[in-house]
Amino acid sequence: MELHGYDTLLERARALPRKGVVAVAGAADMHSVEAALRASDGGVAEPHLVGDVQKISELLRSLDRNPADFRISAAAPGLDEAETAVELIKCGEADFLMKGMVESSELLRPVVKKENGLRTGRCMSHLSFNSFPGYHKLICCTDGGMVTHPDFERKRDILFNAIDAFRRLGYEEPKAACICCKETLDEKLPETVDARRLRELAERGEFGRCAVEGPISYDIAMSAEIAAYKGFKNPNCGNFDILLVPDINSGNFLGKSWILHCGATNAGVIAGARIPIVMTSRGSSPEEKFLSLALAAVIAAEGGKC
Repeated sequence: MELHGYDTLLERARALPRKGVVAVAGAADMHSVEAALRASDGGVAEPHLVGDVQKISELLRSLDRNPADFRISAAAPGLDEAETAVELIKCGEADFLMKGMVESSELLRPVVKKENGLRTGRCMSHLSFNSFPGYHKLICCTDGGMVTHPDFERKRDILFNAIDAFRRLGYEEPKAACICCKETLDEKLPETVDARRLRELAERGEFGRCAVEGPISYDIAMSAEIAAYKGFKNPNCGNFDILLVPDINSGNFLGKSWILHCGATNAGVIAGARIPIVMTSRGSSPEEKFLSLALAAVIAAEGGKC
């Protein structure tokens, strides 16, 4: 199956046999509470709010909600809010994490601690999902938000994270394009060499069932007509699910151009740990946070590495 829009994703999240629980670290924040309530009201996930209990309760009352109807926890003795949220994951009381009013580094610190058992051996990376007019389904750009200048080994992890997440979203054979400024191998452009190596790894089955092309330029990857005009033969041109970009700059530019000039609706998760992490910026819209929670809920429902 493929996700042709967020409606399909939300249907998947609402149809889960058990609603996932999201541990919100630093939940004494109106935007975080509103996102958590929308996830609960929308049948996507149930929140466990971690932080200043009095402030969280006041925020809920200001929204005409009864705090007694929600799970709220203060930071455990000797632990901060992020560490407490991770403890909820460890003891099975929550299924995935969301960043509230805490720094990203603070949220990730307990995630990467070996003793907490959430590491997979891969680097963590950001998956940015987008829906916009002119493309017929959700498309993911990675990594434009976390890994700055990945070497080949990190690109392999980033690609694995994306393919694995798509498989958990129900894709039987995710299709990925390793984007470069050209579609031919050029030793003076290391990203084209990395792209060719990643394609070869995929052909040898390292990523499981999937299709990986590279190096390939953006226009060819996104348009079957341009691919045919330029004589590039790949049946997935104009139908890729994942665009792997060379570095954080290109991913950031691409994602923002989709939003600003294509009217894209965006959602995102951090992958590469044993649970997905919703780590949207403080300026993210309520819609982006809600859709990100739906993504994480479906991915987390599959269990194991994500």
